[in-house]
Amino acid sequence: MDWSIQDVANMAGTTSRTLRHYDDIGLLKPTRIGSNGYRRYDEGALVRLQRILLLRELGLGLSTIAEALEGERENGEALRVHLHWLRKEKERLERQITAVEHTIMKLERGELLMAEEMFDGFDHTQHKDEVIARWGTDAYVKSNEWWNSQTDAEQRAWKQQSEDLCRAWIDASRRGITPASDEAQSLSQRQFEWLRGVPGTPGGGAAGPTKEYFVGLAEMYVADERFAANYGGLEGATFVRDAMQVYAERNL
Repeated sequence: MDWSIQDVANMAGTTSRTLRHYDDIGLLKPTRIGSNGYRRYDEGALVRLQRILLLRELGLGLSTIAEALEGERENGEALRVHLHWLRKEKERLERQITAVEHTIMKLERGELLMAEEMFDGFDHTQHKDEVIARWGTDAYVKSNEWWNSQTDAEQRAWKQQSEDLCRAWIDASRRGITPASDEAQSLSQRQFEWLRGVPGTPGGGAAGPTKEYFVGLAEMYVADERFAANYGGLEGATFVRDAMQVYAERNL
C-alpha cells in the first residue's frame, strides 16, 4: 500500500511543497513515481518522514537530520532513541508550564518571585549541538560568550537590527527586486556587516565572514525552513540566497 504526496502531506500536517523539497535534497525520496508522474510513498517512507519530523521538532536542521539518518538502519531502534528525546522534551515543557504557573500564582498573590523557579526548564543552549556540528566548538563558545556578555538593552538592539534586516529583505522580495540590483546588493552588504559583528563567525572580525561561510549560510536559508521563515518563506529565502551569492562573487 502507498499514498500520494497530497495524502502524506495532509496526514503529516505538512505541505506537498515541503515533501518535494525533501525529495530534491535527498532527505526523503518517494517510493515510486506513478504513471501519472505523481510521487507515491509506502509505509517505510512514512516511518522515515515521522523520524524527520520528530527531529525537526527537536530543532535540528535538515543537513543535521540527513547525517543522523544516514548512520541509522534499524527503524525500531532509531524510533526508540527519538522517543527518549521526546520524553526529555516533554519533561522540559512540563517544567516550563510549572514555572509559568508558579509565576502567575505568585504575581496574583503579591508574593516574592524566585528567579530559579521562574526560569526552570528554559534552555537557551538548545541549539548548541547543531551549531558545533556546523561550525565547530570555537564558533559556539565565542558567540555564546559574546551574547551572554551583552546587556539586556544591547540584546534587544541586536534583535531589532536582525528583525529590521529581515523585514527589508521580505519587502524587496515582494516588490520583485532582482538579486543583482543595487538595492539587493545593499541589503547583502548589510547582511555581511551584521554577520561581521558576531564573534565566532568563520572569518569574522575586521575582515568579515569568509566567502565559503557567506555562501554556505545563504544556501542554508533556503534548505532550512526555520531560516526561510525569517525571510517570508522559501521564495523570499531564495531571493536572499541569490543576492548573497552575487555579492560574494563580486566582493569576497
